[in-house]
Amino acid sequence: MEPAKSNLEPPGIRPQSGAFLLDQLKLSPQFSRFYRTNGNARALKNLTVEVVSDLGTCQALWQEFSPQKTLFDTWEFRLAFYRGYHHQPYFLTLKSNEQTVAVLPLWYEAEKKKYFWFGSWWQEESKLLVKDPIFIPLLLAAAPSPLHLNAIAADALNAPGQLFELASDDPKYVLDLTDITSLDDFLARLKKKRRYNLRRDKRIIEAQNPQIIFDRFGDFKHLVALSQERFRQKGEDTDWEDPRRVAAFRHVIALGKKSVSYQVRMVSVKIGGRIAGVDLIALYQNCYFPVKCGYDVARFPGIGNYFNLLEIEDALNLGMKKMDFLEIDYGWKHKWFTEVPLYVYEK
Repeated sequence: MEPAKSNLEPPGIRPQSGAFLLDQLKLSPQFSRFYRTNGNARALKNLTVEVVSDLGTCQALWQEFSPQKTLFDTWEFRLAFYRGYHHQPYFLTLKSNEQTVAVLPLWYEAEKKKYFWFGSWWQEESKLLVKDPIFIPLLLAAAPSPLHLNAIAADALNAPGQLFELASDDPKYVLDLTDITSLDDFLARLKKKRRYNLRRDKRIIEAQNPQIIFDRFGDFKHLVALSQERFRQKGEDTDWEDPRRVAAFRHVIALGKKSVSYQVRMVSVKIGGRIAGVDLIALYQNCYFPVKCGYDVARFPGIGNYFNLLEIEDALNLGMKKMDFLEIDYGWKHKWFTEVPLYVYEK
């Protein structure tokens, strides 16, 4: 059962029944000139703004508009974060003659007093959900503030007239598996020194007789503990200190096990009676997403590289066509994988 809707009323546009969007918005001369000279002014004058916060209605809108191309396009993955955080949904919609033509799926984080993507900043390749790209500039003009939209997919830039610009965000990294048949095939494509280092780390771990365990989801607690300890060793903060983040990924696992849209997989490695590392993976549309990890690097140097190679083999064995290693380089992803640009919009 979902929690009762919050009584919080975030700041932003207050929908007015029958209000004309172009009369509501303070459009820049550039926006106004574009829309009034491109033959769409009449249709645009029939647009109205509506804010939806009922979770069931938000789900229906999401299922209607989402392209369902990546893990982050699935309702269930976003829902897992909602169940962890319970931030109020704020789906800004544009309607024409009672038909919804555009959706900006947000939620409001009261402690930050700011709007983010529904599902938090952790989501990637997010999109403005529109029937026609012509609505994108209007959707952003109507959006509440302060607003932070990160990790926007490149194809979200397909708005007409170059009416707005998005700043570059941290890129993400992918590995195309369609022309890779084996781990040796992948390694052969790397520079000689990188190939040597990876094979060395693989040999070091294999010499310790690692036990590889698949789908023992109870090891999630070890993933969290190992990740917390690793960040402490580096003197850095980790999002695992927030119990809501732990809860969100427990819901990621629970919903993934139902296989409504995506599936989940867990890889654990045990050495000498100790858990050396745990990875949580999501599978969707023939893509393999390593989403969270925890490694005991202090006791088992090279375990991170070992896991990456292990998972490339696992993805190949499962017949996956692509691996998505997500956003942020961490100083190594660019050496292995293909960079994919992402963008950010703030208001």
